[in-house]
Amino acid sequence: MGRLEELRINAYLSEVARGYSNNALVAQHLFPEITSEKEKIDIFEFNKEAFNIYDTERAIRANSNVISPQGFKKHTTTLTEHDLSYPIDYREEQEAEKVKLQLHATNVVTEGLKLKLEKQCADLVQNPDNYPTENKLILSGLSCFTDAASDPQGVIDDAKDAVSQKIAQDPNTMVIGQAAWKTLKKHPQLKGLISDNLNKLVTINLLKEIFEIENIIIGKSIFADKNGNFVRIWQDNIVLAYVPNLGSSRTQYDPSFAYMV
Repeated sequence: MGRLEELRINAYLSEVARGYSNNALVAQHLFPEITSEKEKIDIFEFNKEAFNIYDTERAIRANSNVISPQGFKKHTTTLTEHDLSYPIDYREEQEAEKVKLQLHATNVVTEGLKLKLEKQCADLVQNPDNYPTENKLILSGLSCFTDAASDPQGVIDDAKDAVSQKIAQDPNTMVIGQAAWKTLKKHPQLKGLISDNLNKLVTINLLKEIFEIENIIIGKSIFADKNGNFVRIWQDNIVLAYVPNLGSSRTQYDPSFAYMV
């Protein structure tokens, strides 16, 4: 194979890796990506001084009203590298059409990296030990959404208040595990809020209106455990968070539930 032909193949495989996506992966909705030139990074935690009510009135020729800075906390961490490779023996290359074999390897590696990232993010988010008591709620008995008399709308409203009391922002993102979604879309309270002129089917768009949440995503991703059984990555729960939608204009002053660096 000539050098030019090999370069064309490599370029094609690179486009496959960049364009490959799985609609079931949702971690990026909770963990927006930011870049860092260094492996060691500093994370700054700012205080609530921007929310204080200050005396701003000034008499003529009087001194300016000066804020006393409260400072901030700095957390330092070191990033780790993740990579994955797929072996292709030269004899396999001789027996197979090279582009198809390499294409398969590229897809497997890309899916493997993305699935590992999804699992890491989901495990972190769904661990109750990572949240203070006032920022988690474990439903039981009649409060479970499987009970027809339960109050999903009230539970979500209380959860939104809990988030805003912590960060002064109303949550705008909700990730629902597939099992929780199957229960919610059949719940009589939510179906009762739908106009009689519409089919009694709770959709994502209707749920956005009912809960007043801008982004609602269903976590459907699956992985194979050590025994080869398929398991849902996102379990029977709901994650409520604030994630800014700022695109390239995001700065270190923008709060977010989490970031992916």
